[in-house]
Amino acid sequence: MKRELSWKIGGQQGEGVESTDRIFSTALNRLGYYLYGYRHFSSRIKGGHTNNKIRISVEPLRAISDELHLLVAFDQESIDLNAAELTSDGIILADEKVHPVIPEGAQARLFAVPFTRIAEEHGTSLMKNMVATGASWALLGLPLDLLNQAVEAEFGRKGEKVVLKNQEAVRRGAEHVLQLAGGPVEEFRLAPADGKRKLFLIGNEAIGLGAVAAGCRVMAAYPITPASEIMEYLIKELPRLGGTVIQTEDEIAAVTMAIGANYAGARSFTASAGPGLSLMMEAIGLAGMTETPLVIVNTQRGGPSTGLPTKQEQSDIMAMIYGTHGEIPKIVIAPGTIEDCFYDTVEAFNLAERYQCPVILVTDLQLSLGKQSAEPFDYRKISIDRGRLIEDPAPRSEGGLFKRYEHALDGISPRTIPGQKHGIHHVTGVEHAEDGRPSENSRNRLTMMNKRMSKLSTFQLDSAIRADAPHTEPDLLIIGMGSTGGTIAEARERLQQEGIKANQVAVRLLHPFPIAELKPHLEKARRVIVVENNATGQLASLIRMNLPEYAGRIRHQLKYNGKPFLPSEIYTGCKEMFVWQP
Repeated sequence: MKRELSWKIGGQQGEGVESTDRIFSTALNRLGYYLYGYRHFSSRIKGGHTNNKIRISVEPLRAISDELHLLVAFDQESIDLNAAELTSDGIILADEKVHPVIPEGAQARLFAVPFTRIAEEHGTSLMKNMVATGASWALLGLPLDLLNQAVEAEFGRKGEKVVLKNQEAVRRGAEHVLQLAGGPVEEFRLAPADGKRKLFLIGNEAIGLGAVAAGCRVMAAYPITPASEIMEYLIKELPRLGGTVIQTEDEIAAVTMAIGANYAGARSFTASAGPGLSLMMEAIGLAGMTETPLVIVNTQRGGPSTGLPTKQEQSDIMAMIYGTHGEIPKIVIAPGTIEDCFYDTVEAFNLAERYQCPVILVTDLQLSLGKQSAEPFDYRKISIDRGRLIEDPAPRSEGGLFKRYEHALDGISPRTIPGQKHGIHHVTGVEHAEDGRPSENSRNRLTMMNKRMSKLSTFQLDSAIRADAPHTEPDLLIIGMGSTGGTIAEARERLQQEGIKANQVAVRLLHPFPIAELKPHLEKARRVIVVENNATGQLASLIRMNLPEYAGRIRHQLKYNGKPFLPSEIYTGCKEMFVWQP
């Protein structure tokens, strides 16, 4: 029995590829398997090749598989583009209608199943995806009743008649492929899963849930790939809790609205991607100058400009840290797992209010949209810290204003919200005195700049880096961020099987940079390779900038073709490091 298997479905956008994947993976999740998904899709609503890949295992997963065992194809293009991934015992299930052929050099068995014809016999060709789902499920030898439950969950809102028609399409697909194959494929039978309850969600959903758990009640945003699912999730959830989601006319309105809501005392945030982040820069500076808490989620995608809206990239690092004009305190956190997306979102709201500054939570497209298994979240770990938000300001002399920007040893002043007695003060993006009144006095300028910039002088984040470092004298240290963590871990396992001692570090705090935490790992590593999805090695540059004494031993492995790293690619890149002697 297989402990792991990969399944992929491909076709044109609008052919039901997404819903097929959703039903297939939902049923597997209910059986207790660990899953890791990857979506390849075009930046259009309909048309253009798309495919979804699911890795299935009895053990936890955090990376895409190099291999493919079962490919479901609605057209020849899906076969041509994906057949090279198939293992020597791989299988292609293709729609008989397209007269499928195996590309030259590909090693796979082909079963031509009349997906479209069977679907049309049941009323509409739209159900061909359900025929394909049933055929896939049957080849794995899994019980149809669990798949039918997932079908009911997907279509139940459309009525019993629709559910039964789709379940019948599933049954017909299963029966037909079993006749072709002579029964389930024995080498594809999966070992039993542990049966434990697991979450199965995308990073964006975990961020949305984290915002709810953090007490956020206002989200202002403009739809953009790959961030929109955060808004879509909260549109359903926040109104039930007395909150609201506002779709603004653009990202400038979104971020300024979030600033206003936070100033008024509500926990609020916005979410976007690179193009939206560019538009927000002046307003981020406003939040820094007025010392207003602000949380921004940046889901990185291919750039520049419109770039590759639906493809993987990690190229916003420098923009997030240094993009604003002038200088302000700022925190940039990079979660690396679904669990991080949830807990780090809660922490982002706490940090924004504790330090009264912008906090950017940065993901990448694969972490944002790649659906995967996660352990149930522990809500007992959550605490709410609203910082120095005072409830009863002391009385002021007649005509006097509350010293909202009062000098403090740690740079963090008391904060009030509009309407509080004795809390009135000026708020402006112009340089100002303690009470908020505009001031261009040079001594005041030095005092206020030093006050703001000192806020993060003692800042520390629990788990600013995540290290897996079993070797005291490693041959190699591999550094990454975001969704690369699991892929690096698998590459390390392969390296270690060949006797190469490799440690791993995921940088979770990009700014302020965790110098003290990272330095010991650099110190003991003979070679260092930084793995990142951009063309200029931005994370490597950040490390060299903050730890210049180790610059000579750092190399990087870059990928910027819109696709995430595979374990085999990192493994190969690390092996090539040994040609270079530091």
